Amino acid sequence: MTLDRRTLLIGSASLAATTAFGPVPALAAMTGFRPKGQAGVDHAAFDALLKALVKPDASGYNRVDYRGVKANLASLRAYIAALEAVNPVSLSRNEAHAYWINLYNAKTLEIVAEAYPVTSIKKINLGGSFLFGSGPWKAKVITVNATELSLDDVEHEIVRALFNDPMSHYGLNCASYSCPNLATRAFTGANVDALLRVNAVDYVNHPRGVAVDSGRITASKIYSWYAGDFGGKGRLKEHWMSLAEPQKAARIASASISGYDYDWSINAL
Repeated sequence: MTLDRRTLLIGSASLAATTAFGPVPALAAMTGFRPKGQAGVDHAAFDALLKALVKPDASGYNRVDYRGVKANLASLRAYIAALEAVNPVSLSRNEAHAYWINLYNAKTLEIVAEAYPVTSIKKINLGGSFLFGSGPWKAKVITVNATELSLDDVEHEIVRALFNDPMSHYGLNCASYSCPNLATRAFTGANVDALLRVNAVDYVNHPRGVAVDSGRITASKIYSWYAGDFGGKGRLKEHWMSLAEPQKAARIASASISGYDYDWSINAL
């Protein structure tokens, strides 16, 4: 069983609870959402919001103006409602990949903005989990095709399971410092692969993704929790080197992995 940031086995009964650490359930794809068509989705409203309210800093880290998001909640909610009205089965594979990433990110933005100011998304409890202060991921907050979904459902049972693409991790944003960037533009069927790669390059080349010091690598816990998605821990260095700038790639090649870290501080301005 692979490790994930949110589910912990507790006691002799092995009850699943929502926390920041612990084993993730085995992927069980919601096959009823598998894309089978050629339709597309208009993400222009979300694109405009992201361009206005996501602000890259000098290090290439994207911070979010949550006060600005809060002021634009009506527009954000209208976009989310429009996505919920779409039948994702009618979409092409790339359009569906972009659709689910955008829906996850838009709903996360709404949830955090509603609670803002908050220092960590883990302090937002919407129910659905066993532990207080364990985040909003288990609550059923989205309805698509008359099916109630949680953020965890979207991430694990749809995006990870149906698309089987490790690059998806660079698109989904959990509103925390150690997450890959929330992109400054919306994903679309046309740009999803290229934009995921941009986010991946930015993440691996930033110290919160992969830090190399004195021959030792400290990487984001994303690579520990989801090592299997990247081909196992033995292939992580190969993955990082494919995305790192030449000097950093050379340092990664000669270094050993010493540990993993994660900062849940909110990704606000």
